[in-house]
Amino acid sequence: MIRLLIADDEDLLRSALVALLGLEEDLVVVAEAATTTDAVRLALEHRPDIAVLDLEMPPADGLFAAGEIRAALPTRIVLVTRHARPAVLRRALAAGVSGFVPKTTSAARLAEIVRDVAAGRRYVDPEIAASALTEDDCPLSDRELEVLTAARTGASVAEIAVVVHLAPGTVRNYLSAAMAKLNAPTRHAAAHHAWQQGWI
Repeated sequence: MIRLLIADDEDLLRSALVALLGLEEDLVVVAEAATTTDAVRLALEHRPDIAVLDLEMPPADGLFAAGEIRAALPTRIVLVTRHARPAVLRRALAAGVSGFVPKTTSAARLAEIVRDVAAGRRYVDPEIAASALTEDDCPLSDRELEVLTAARTGASVAEIAVVVHLAPGTVRNYLSAAMAKLNAPTRHAAAHHAWQQGWI
């Protein structure tokens, strides 16, 4: 039996996945979660073979949860997302994620992907892979991405400075540079754009 953890903050979708995947003779759902915090906790408790994680989950995201789980367990990760951005795919593969699929994937196809991943193979949706090959590179530096990641939470410049261990003036400079490169009117708009592109 392939033991699964299913994590998605949308109750209806999570319940449907649990029910449909549970119908498969070789799959058993041992835990389900609605947050990244619970996903990590339940993974450590139940040690599933595969964790099927929604990418857009509070309070962090599925990629964060994947990293936490992979750091502690041999559990393989399948990320499921409504917004399959190519840059997120690159980050996911770098983090050791084994499967990357859109939410338009049928439960039957997801079951096949889970079996492939359990057998040690990787799966990336072909359309997402093709988009990743043609996507423009991120124009932002690592520091600009770091301050935008902190800005996405709505933090003030002073709060961002504490998080990234920089002086407030330096943070302002990085934010201004990022806003200029992205032609964004505010730091929040720049952070949102970077998130939409999958850079943060």
